[in-house]
Amino acid sequence: MDKKLLEQAIKNILQAIGEDPEREGLRDTPKRVAKMYEEIFSGLSQNSKGHLSTYFQSEVYQDIIMVKDISFYTMCEHHLLPFFGSVDIAYMPGEKGVLGLSKLARVVDVYAKRPQMQERLTHQIADDLIHIAGAKGAFVRVKARHFCMEMRGVQKRGAETQTQIFKGLFEREDKKQEILSFLI
Repeated sequence: MDKKLLEQAIKNILQAIGEDPEREGLRDTPKRVAKMYEEIFSGLSQNSKGHLSTYFQSEVYQDIIMVKDISFYTMCEHHLLPFFGSVDIAYMPGEKGVLGLSKLARVVDVYAKRPQMQERLTHQIADDLIHIAGAKGAFVRVKARHFCMEMRGVQKRGAETQTQIFKGLFEREDKKQEILSFLI
């Protein structure tokens, strides 16, 4: 990440909106924003493969494992405003074994720490569970509030957007119903 370029860009934005980037309250803002962007967009330099490579192979568990309410925040790629919420993940372990529960939260963070769309975030997590972790089935539901919808445009405070996907064995109607019963 080019922090100097980011600092200059923030300084330019402040000037473009009619502010004085040299006034006391704003003097260090370009540095602070560049440092913040380095943190909140750190997923651009990461992938989830490392997080999905640690298994408990001694555990023979062939049923559904679900972790609910994994909190996240990210930035809408269309307006660079935050959206935040929670992710519910269910998977059925494959031949590799059972994943550590914290690994699921780490995968969420890898993809959330990028400019993002909720629909893509939902798919990326599920795809990695199937293709990298070797899960027999995967379910991901993302619930989020988008500041691009709350602060600007239609200004609908508190509106929640939900996306979900079923993959692998979870595409079967009986498995969908079983997973949905966990969410009640």
